[in-house]
Amino acid sequence: MQGKFPLTTRQTTILQSATTLAKNTLENEGSGHDWWHIYRVTRLSKKIAVAEGANLFICELAALLHDLIDEKLFDDPEAEKQRLQDWMLENEVTTDEAAHVMEIITTLSFKGGAGQPMTTLEGEVVQDADRLDAIGAIGIARTFVYSGKKGRPMYDPNVPVREEMTPEQYRDGKDTAINHFYEKLLKLQHLLNTDAGRKIAQQRHTYMEQFLRQFKQEWDGLDGEL
Repeated sequence: MQGKFPLTTRQTTILQSATTLAKNTLENEGSGHDWWHIYRVTRLSKKIAVAEGANLFICELAALLHDLIDEKLFDDPEAEKQRLQDWMLENEVTTDEAAHVMEIITTLSFKGGAGQPMTTLEGEVVQDADRLDAIGAIGIARTFVYSGKKGRPMYDPNVPVREEMTPEQYRDGKDTAINHFYEKLLKLQHLLNTDAGRKIAQQRHTYMEQFLRQFKQEWDGLDGEL
């Protein structure tokens, strides 16, 4: 999978090292932002990058590193940013490449709908790949894993869906797993940047809608005929 920008030997070596770094850092993470999330996002990023003509190296490197500064996972994200920048320069990532990757991974997050738009095609590609991993069957599974990790209930009819929220409220406010679909996941299909990403999203979005209808029927005991 080479696409418009074939990888050099230097870039291939960097990506191998980044894979090791991401796997060693996140393989035991239990909130759905683990190594296998990185693996899936990286595969999707490569697929979309080729379809859209984006720089494959930048997309793959940003995908591999994107959760290594995540405020949900680390107590001091600023320290992790510096550590990651140092790592890139020590591993022969050029100054321009490192700056591009850092711009992508610091702008990637949804943040309750308050995130900034991407400024490059590569950023759009990686953001789409990350958002695609939050919807469909995988997205459903990750939602319940994350909610369980945070001690949030599966569903509570007395907890209303939040229409607007700050990034802080999005992270720490009262929520349920099912509410998260309406507050974020069902919105993502319309927030994707690329044609390739939107094509992949269609089936995943429909699958979530079907799941929510079935969930509501079972919750109310209205499924099946006796």
